[in-house]
Amino acid sequence: MGSSPRLASAGATVLDEPAVADAAARVRDALEGVFDAVGRTATDTEAVLASVVADGRRPVSADLAALRPGLHGCLARYDLVSGIGFVAAPGLLDDVPAWLEWWQTTVDGAVHPLLLDLDPEHSAYSDYTHWDWFTLPRDTGQRAVAGPYVDYLCSDEYSLTLSSPVTIEGRFVGVAAADVYLRRFEAVVMPLLQRLPGPARLVNARGRVAASTDPHHLVGSLTKGPDFAAVLAGSADGAEHGGLQLRPCQGVPLILMTTAPSA
Repeated sequence: MGSSPRLASAGATVLDEPAVADAAARVRDALEGVFDAVGRTATDTEAVLASVVADGRRPVSADLAALRPGLHGCLARYDLVSGIGFVAAPGLLDDVPAWLEWWQTTVDGAVHPLLLDLDPEHSAYSDYTHWDWFTLPRDTGQRAVAGPYVDYLCSDEYSLTLSSPVTIEGRFVGVAAADVYLRRFEAVVMPLLQRLPGPARLVNARGRVAASTDPHHLVGSLTKGPDFAAVLAGSADGAEHGGLQLRPCQGVPLILMTTAPSA
C-alpha cells in the first residue's frame, strides 16, 4: 500500500526537498571558491611562519611580505573575493602588537594594501579580536562566515568575511580571511533562493541572516532558533525546528532555512 502524500499545515508552503538540497549545494559551490582562496592563504602563512620558527627567531611584520604574490594571485583569480589576507593574533609578531597583511581591489581593478593605524592609543580598530571573523575560527578551530555587516575596517561596504584559523604546532596564531561584498554574494545566491516556492533564508553559525527572500527576516538580522553551530556539525540532511527545515550547505558554514514539510 503506497504512502499518503505529506500535507502542508495551514498557510505553509511545502518545499520540494530535492530543490532545497540542490539550492544548498549551489550555495556551497559558490562559496567554496572563496574558502579555497582562504585555505591557500592559511597554508602559505603557516609555511612562512614555520620557516621563521625553524630559524630560531620570532616573526616580524616584514616576514609576511612573502604572502603578497599569493594574495595578489587570489584577488585576480577569484571573482567574489574583494579583499584577502592574514590577520595576526596579538603578540605573535616581535615588532608590532597587531598586524593585518591585507590586500584588496578597487573599483577599477587595482590592487592595493590596507593601511591601518593599529596603535591602541589612537585607533578604534586596534583590537580586532572581538569580531566574529576572528573569534569564531579562534574559538572553534573551524572555518567561519561572519556578517553581513558594514565593513568599516576595510571598505565601508556591506560584506561577508570568510575566515579560517592559522596554527603553528597546534597553537593559534591568527586567521586567514577573505571579504565578499554582499551585493556580489546576493547576485549569485538570490536567484537560487527565488526559485524555491516558499520563503527562504541563509543564516550563519550565529544565526545572522546572510541572504533572504523572507520579508520577515531581513539581511543582517539575527534569527532566533536552535544551536546553529550544532546544526552545522550535525547531519547533512539538517534538522527541523519550529516548523522550519534547517539544511547545512554541505560543508560551508551556512544553513538554508525553509518551511518544513508536514506529515
